[in-house]
Amino acid sequence: MDKIIGLGNALVDVLATFESDEVLQQMGLPRGSMTLIDEERLHLITAYFKDLKTHKAAGGSAGNAIGALASLGASTGFVGKIGNDAYGDFLKRTLKRKGIHDCLLVSPSLPTGVASTFVSRNDGERTFATYLGAAASLKAEDLSLEVFKGYSYLFVEGYLVQDHDMILHAVELAKEAGLQVCLDMASYNIVEEDRDFFTLLLTKYVDIVFANEEEARAFTGKEPDEALAELSRLCSIAVVKLGARGSLVRKGTQTLCVEPVAVRKVADTTGAGDYFAAGFLYGLVSGCSLEKCARIASILSAAVIRVVGAELSAARWKQVREEIEKL
Repeated sequence: MDKIIGLGNALVDVLATFESDEVLQQMGLPRGSMTLIDEERLHLITAYFKDLKTHKAAGGSAGNAIGALASLGASTGFVGKIGNDAYGDFLKRTLKRKGIHDCLLVSPSLPTGVASTFVSRNDGERTFATYLGAAASLKAEDLSLEVFKGYSYLFVEGYLVQDHDMILHAVELAKEAGLQVCLDMASYNIVEEDRDFFTLLLTKYVDIVFANEEEARAFTGKEPDEALAELSRLCSIAVVKLGARGSLVRKGTQTLCVEPVAVRKVADTTGAGDYFAAGFLYGLVSGCSLEKCARIASILSAAVIRVVGAELSAARWKQVREEIEKL
């Protein structure tokens, strides 16, 4: 089986459930988005969370995807940067427990990044307020060709676009090492703010792109079918996720419309896109057809939105593997 390495913001998710959107308005957070915050706003949110029941988990888009792949039995690695603190130790222990080969670098002066996650009790929609901390200090000079040797795929999260030089160096090294590059667009507001750079990445480096319909619209200005066609002209495989309406996949002239796995009650959409990408890539490295890849992706995303946070229990992973075997 081919090996996959993820490149992303090494973060700890701290999740809390809220009753109404009023708190998002108070915090200046657009619903369903990812907003970068400074340390002062982090302290405000931390103070707010003190009165709520919270859940802590290893997070970050690429980290979630790589963790899910490892739980399915894929050979994986992860590159990121942490602080020399308790949250950093928590991330290292989590990756080791999952069998993920880590290339975690340590910042001597910055704390580990934290994604404060507001989960709507009404529909499970999640809104991130992300303090990057040490994660943002990962630089081009931290990466070498050796990091990528032995892998077949590089999975990059779109949240990293704040450092153009680092991403360009990473994908160039990956290509030199013979890897295929997979990009998850990450969030519609990130795409809107840096569309030209996303265009460069897709045109020159990306082989597989994942986008939900908001991200696809932000990039192309078009609705899902036309957005899929435009994305597929830029890279080998394009995937547009439609949430409860399933997904669209296009490779060359082949287009697939894949039905979702029905979920009666959505607890939290955190990690849904990350798990979708993980399922799709697991299918690819297992030699599955595009349709089966998308169906595995649907199984994983349906599983994670039934729980709060982006981690599944051992019993639930056993059920997921059984569902995949039945396809």
